[in-house]
Amino acid sequence: MTDRFRWHPDARLLDAKGRVVAPLAPGGPLVADGAAGLAQVIGLPAFRLGALDEPPPIPGPVPVFETLTSGSTGAPRRIRRTQASWLASFDVNAGLGIGPGARVAVLGRLIHSLALYGAVEGLHLGAEVHLLDLLRPDRQREAIPARRITHLYVTPAQLRLLGQGDCPDLQMVLVGGSKLDPALRASVQAMAPSARIREFYGAAETSFITMADETTPEGSVGRAYPGVQIALDGDMIWVKSPYLFEGYEGAGGNATWRDGWLSVGEVGRMDGEYLALRGRAGRMVTVADQNVFPEEIEAMMENLPGVTRAAVLPVPDARRGVVLVALVQGDRGSEAATLAALRERLGPLKAPKALIWIMDWPVLASGKSDLKALEAQVTWPV
Repeated sequence: MTDRFRWHPDARLLDAKGRVVAPLAPGGPLVADGAAGLAQVIGLPAFRLGALDEPPPIPGPVPVFETLTSGSTGAPRRIRRTQASWLASFDVNAGLGIGPGARVAVLGRLIHSLALYGAVEGLHLGAEVHLLDLLRPDRQREAIPARRITHLYVTPAQLRLLGQGDCPDLQMVLVGGSKLDPALRASVQAMAPSARIREFYGAAETSFITMADETTPEGSVGRAYPGVQIALDGDMIWVKSPYLFEGYEGAGGNATWRDGWLSVGEVGRMDGEYLALRGRAGRMVTVADQNVFPEEIEAMMENLPGVTRAAVLPVPDARRGVVLVALVQGDRGSEAATLAALRERLGPLKAPKALIWIMDWPVLASGKSDLKALEAQVTWPV
């Protein structure tokens, strides 16, 4: 069964309360999101955790499974991929120390690919896997040192919620979902001074595309992950690798196939062997005949003093057609300095016209900002 996930003899699975969950007899390919569900599906030829009201996955000629996209700009979509597409990267990540003796923690729900990947990889390679998604962020922060976690799969949003703490056993922090800003990276390094930080760029449809380390230039998402080819058509990113998904189940989906290459609509550039991102083509807006990528502005804002989270959204404007506003979490006292810095760096046309301060930042189960919920809080003019 080399083409399907296995439960390694040395692997252990622990739930949020620290209880050991042993392998369970499968009750079918469709199971609830959680430790008990995961314990049932390892070794099955087809499965999906969560989305219980959707049709179950149908076994194919090779073992498959389904997971969900993050859904940050719309409803999450079910995607289908072979188990071999993840097994190929398990072999690579074994070199990161994931295996017998390692203690891996995931903070998000298993319905989304980052948490599910970390959990299944750990079980397959023989690690002790801790599912902490049912704990509050402060309890997650306490559990990491208490359980002597060595490897953590996490998003920047989850890291921000963790706050400060002392995690001396952490050896590796694997960050996906979006890029770490310098302040958050410094905070993580202070929390876990012995840990190496590895950021990876990818999507539910592509799995790994690039990996970044301490040598990666600022503004880049790293070099191609082993086995990945990257090509640009204009500024659109296309990838070919053994890690790509098979396709979407049901309607919708943004990924495009062409001659074995896949694009999820991301725009970027290559600086030598390093990839730099601008954002999603689907989020690009035109302001005064200039193409603007909100993700670039968001990353810039989250590097400014007093800003912890930012989302830049277009709003209709009677005089200009479209203007940008920014929803922000952080220190409201930094508003004047933030607006001045944005005007200086971006110019008067591309800089957000106003900041809308949000106390409770809405996030998806994947840990990413819920852009639809944020959009509903925009009032313009302010």
